[in-house]
Amino acid sequence: MNEPLAERIRPKKLEDYISQQHLVGKTGILTNHIKQGIIPSLILWGPPGIGKTTLANIIANESGRPFYTLSAISSGVKDVREIIEKAKKSGGLFTAKNPILFIDEIHRFSKSQQDSLLGAVEKGWVTLIGATTENPSFEVIPALLSRCQVYILNSFDKNDLVALLKRAMENDEVLKDKKITLKETDALLQVSGGDARKLLNIFELLVIAEDKVTITNKLVLEKIQKNTVRYDKTGEQHYDIISAFIKSIRGSDPNAAVYYLARMIEGGEDVKFIARRLLILASEDIGNANPTALILANNTFQAVSVIGHPESRIILSQCAVYLANSAKSNASYMAINIAQDLVRKTGDLSIPLHLRNAPTKLMKDLEYGKNYQYAHNYDENFINQEFLPDEIVNTKLYEPGNNTRENQFREKMRERWKDKYGY
Repeated sequence: MNEPLAERIRPKKLEDYISQQHLVGKTGILTNHIKQGIIPSLILWGPPGIGKTTLANIIANESGRPFYTLSAISSGVKDVREIIEKAKKSGGLFTAKNPILFIDEIHRFSKSQQDSLLGAVEKGWVTLIGATTENPSFEVIPALLSRCQVYILNSFDKNDLVALLKRAMENDEVLKDKKITLKETDALLQVSGGDARKLLNIFELLVIAEDKVTITNKLVLEKIQKNTVRYDKTGEQHYDIISAFIKSIRGSDPNAAVYYLARMIEGGEDVKFIARRLLILASEDIGNANPTALILANNTFQAVSVIGHPESRIILSQCAVYLANSAKSNASYMAINIAQDLVRKTGDLSIPLHLRNAPTKLMKDLEYGKNYQYAHNYDENFINQEFLPDEIVNTKLYEPGNNTRENQFREKMRERWKDKYGY
């Protein structure tokens, strides 16, 4: 049997789909869509090997719709238009049975290719399901994104992956007659990197030639040779190397940062993906220790978007080296985390009356905005007044980092607020 294990045990029904209960459980949103017979155009966003293609097939099967598929890697505008014409002939306009057009790796479609989908989606000729490993906010054009629901598929946890292996052992026609024992699975799960397709392919290699086999960590490490040089933009290396890149900059090592940058560039990584990560890092890990870092990172993103490969590598290198050598602070990042946690715990606290907007006479009669002190009317544009709700007065959420600029922030806050926030 030439068909790989991952294909042989691909689930055909929602009830057989492992994980993603928020989407396909009894009260999941996709389950409800299928029951109602109304499937919106949607984008499935999640890591590789999580089951995006499988889910698209299941939606088509269970909703009784014609199913067409394209790969963004190998398809052009002509292919898109040909499929749309076929879909128009196979389904009725504006009915619940509109054909489904599934586009794998939709983030790789150019703007013109995505534009070619707009009319068909808008007029109801097709229901679009796109699959992507990248943030659709950045990779899908706004006009198309606004016509789609975005659903996030979460990474498999250990229990999900082990359940997948057990299902293969019990249900697959080739494996169910073999005596397979899962003694240890840590190495197998680690090598697969959470990618279910990769996990099943490796598992099949381990057991296919044996009638009786015991899976141990030692067996996995002995038989599976990991390729640590090849860079796979859609696989484990993609996430490992960008992680090493970011951690090297955070750790102030420009040499390691440039090395991992080179790994990504040589592997053909999207330069805008790299630039976006630098933009996030400039705020998360440097912040107000050096606000210029965010400006430089933003300019880097704009520049590589215009220039492209290969010259953009120079701009990325300059930015990476600068960020690595910059002073570091995660104070703003920690402050918003703490603040969001506080909001979740305390709910919608009443806004102090003197801070409320008063656009109508009634609101003014209710003393909205009364006693608010306009800071610009006072010396140094500051007046000590209360801005937090009564229940959380004096709560400190921002702790300045220990660096030159934020130490100046700390001194200024001590001067202004005295002992109020404990600076």
